Amino acid sequence: MFNLHNSLIAERTKVENAESNLSFEGLKTLNVTIENQIAHIQLCRPEQLNSMIPEFWLELPVVVNKIDEHSAARVIVISSIGKHFSAGMDLSVFTNMAKDFKGEPARRAEKMRRSVLELQGSFNALEEVRIPVLAAVQGGVIGGAVDMICAADCRYATKDAFFTIKETEIGMTADVGTLQRLPHLIPQGLIRELAFTGRNWSANEALAQGFINQVYDDQETMLKEVMDIAKRIAMHSPMAVAGCKEMINYTRDHSVADSLNYMATWQAGMFQMPDIQEAMTAQQQKRMPSYPELLDKKSMMSGK
Repeated sequence: MFNLHNSLIAERTKVENAESNLSFEGLKTLNVTIENQIAHIQLCRPEQLNSMIPEFWLELPVVVNKIDEHSAARVIVISSIGKHFSAGMDLSVFTNMAKDFKGEPARRAEKMRRSVLELQGSFNALEEVRIPVLAAVQGGVIGGAVDMICAADCRYATKDAFFTIKETEIGMTADVGTLQRLPHLIPQGLIRELAFTGRNWSANEALAQGFINQVYDDQETMLKEVMDIAKRIAMHSPMAVAGCKEMINYTRDHSVADSLNYMATWQAGMFQMPDIQEAMTAQQQKRMPSYPELLDKKSMMSGK
């Protein structure tokens, strides 16, 4: 697609430094707030239809991973400002694509592969973090935006939302996750039709096929309801919720037998009594349970 690794290394360093203490200032494409153990990430370029400029691909995984690394929230909600959720990849990226189509073919192809893997990694972060990610979308969810929300755990939409695998219409194959994740979420025939035609897919149709969890009349109502769902998730043991996400993701990609075996191995280490005892005591005392956060994800080599 394009070479983020070389051309944006300075931007990556700047973003990582800005996030080192969970400071979310200085971001160009996202607004981030954390309240009541819920992190709210908003795409914030409404005048540009929240199109995904190069900085977006760097900022999103850094923000998501830092929230997880510091155990700063128990749920992430992703939404956007404006009429449309996102128009997908910014056109300026495609304009500059020609820069990567120079030089000896094998080396050019190897460079292209690394670029695509880096783009995929930006959305893989949503799937790989320990906490649930809820996407709340309105208006157009186009191209790369479909790739993005496919990597979320749950999806919610307003009644005016529509989804488009736009890449086919511009002469390329979607390459950042839609074609890999969507077949696990909706029927095979439908994903093939959507990918082959590039047609708009309405919120009601997406609801009927199980791609989204619920349709709401407007964005305000949707965000209120999604935040209520996030609050309910945040009430539970973060260890139990993390285990649910780990097992569901593993089961999607493995056989039932392999998944049951992994479940048994997981429980051998993760099944401990403190959270269970707290849950039972809280029920008896008719109060909300109080659970410790997951430990920060710090490298053993960091010396900290």
